[in-house]
Amino acid sequence: MDMASPNITTIVKQLKPDLVIYDFLQILAPSLAQSQNIPAVEFLALSASMTSFFMHLAYNPGVEYPSPEIYLRDYEVQIEAKYIDYLSVLVKKKIVPVGPLVQDPVEKDEKKEIIEWLNGKEPSSAVFVSFGSKYFLSMEEMQEIAYGVELSMVNFIWVVRFPQGEKVNLQMALPKGFLDSIGDRGMVVEGWAPQKTILKHSSIGGFVSHCGWSSVMESMKFGVPIILMPMHLDQPVNARLVEALGAGVEVKRDTNGRLEREEVAKVIRKVLVEKTPKRKAKELRENMENKGDEEIDGVVQGLLRLCSKKNKQW
Repeated sequence: MDMASPNITTIVKQLKPDLVIYDFLQILAPSLAQSQNIPAVEFLALSASMTSFFMHLAYNPGVEYPSPEIYLRDYEVQIEAKYIDYLSVLVKKKIVPVGPLVQDPVEKDEKKEIIEWLNGKEPSSAVFVSFGSKYFLSMEEMQEIAYGVELSMVNFIWVVRFPQGEKVNLQMALPKGFLDSIGDRGMVVEGWAPQKTILKHSSIGGFVSHCGWSSVMESMKFGVPIILMPMHLDQPVNARLVEALGAGVEVKRDTNGRLEREEVAKVIRKVLVEKTPKRKAKELRENMENKGDEEIDGVVQGLLRLCSKKNKQW
């Protein structure tokens, strides 16, 4: 059932299902389900670390978070096992992981030139640069990142997006002469690119990411270490988690939160050269593969037990 509908009350009362699974943000769903004597299960689409961190701030103001590797810097104020346990304590409910909901890429002909470009590069010699579909870089950020990838001297493919409806000339947004100077070492794509297909390609050795949870999951699934460049919302916490796992290195900003090209270049080179982030990313990928459908199977069994218990009460 899609509990994102504005008619949640009507749906629950008319259909009276055996079980309601609702999105974390739908705060009305649990009370409505309870009023109809229906069990309810929250479906969290965010990381347990981020959720427990912010719930800790809300429930325990002024108390230090028990896992010190997860924190926010001053300017930011403006895998998961211990965070899941702590989240269970905070919300007084059982938290069940459902596993990474990441599909394998589907081979299609879209952006064929990207795959051909990647095929011409050495294994693990390139970085993929993308900041998701909902965050748009400021002109200053775009300039520093452009200079940073140029200074790094590594191969890169960069997906650049502008807000819908805004007419921005790509060449004007990038440093003067940038597209000419990078030559075949870099490819700049405007709009969209097949992210999972790119991350899975053998020539990709690093992912410059804003650390949205979906991107973090995809990077882990394909064993790609992350050049962490969080922007806002849950991204700083996600970045701290990845760094604590050893599968990425964060690009440090100045005290005002600004990116600096030298730091961008340094971290890109570090992730592509050092063994630890690559090894940790590979271990995460192997662990996810080994687990397979174990977690989601556990969720299904748990839901069946809930429904069975409810049916006996009736």
